[in-house]
Amino acid sequence: MTRKFMEKLLVVASHNEGKVREIRDLLTPFELELNSARELFLPEPDETGETFRANAELKALAAAKASGHPALADDSGLCVDALNGQPGIYSARWAGPQKDFDFAMEKIRLGLIEEGTLNTRAHFICGLALAWPDGHVEYFEGRVDGDLTWPPRGTKGFGYDPMFVLDGYEETFGEMDPEKKHAMSHRADAFLQLVDACFKG
Repeated sequence: MTRKFMEKLLVVASHNEGKVREIRDLLTPFELELNSARELFLPEPDETGETFRANAELKALAAAKASGHPALADDSGLCVDALNGQPGIYSARWAGPQKDFDFAMEKIRLGLIEEGTLNTRAHFICGLALAWPDGHVEYFEGRVDGDLTWPPRGTKGFGYDPMFVLDGYEETFGEMDPEKKHAMSHRADAFLQLVDACFKG
């Protein structure tokens, strides 16, 4: 049976400020006290899982146990069809220690050239894990599909947003107003499932 979230304080198990900002925006209606792992000086665990689910659960459990409060972790990434789903769970690592996503996006462009393909299909996955200090975890996964574009456009998002165009739209995620993106992103998809299961009723 799904466990309901009854507390007022939630730890966002991330050191990525863009991701924390999106999660704060999505949870605004619930009037929660949110603390990020960075604000609490929690260490970043090594992401040793081989799936989005494994890494999201690993991060959420580490933050919940270290803080003594429920923690929400997101593991998300861009999966490029012609690159066999890469960078996938390694999306952040492709940007290197400096988190240089311009470098990471160029790496994808060069990879497609190397493959000699015109296939620009890609999808974003977001795995969300909500963990309690006693080890209980709830997991949800969202997905959106689209195409890649060059050169990257827009500065409103983060990560690979400037190169991703959602099906049915002409703007990149990097050009979209955050409120518009929040309503349709992979993270929003996973959040709707989380809210329905754990925050309602």
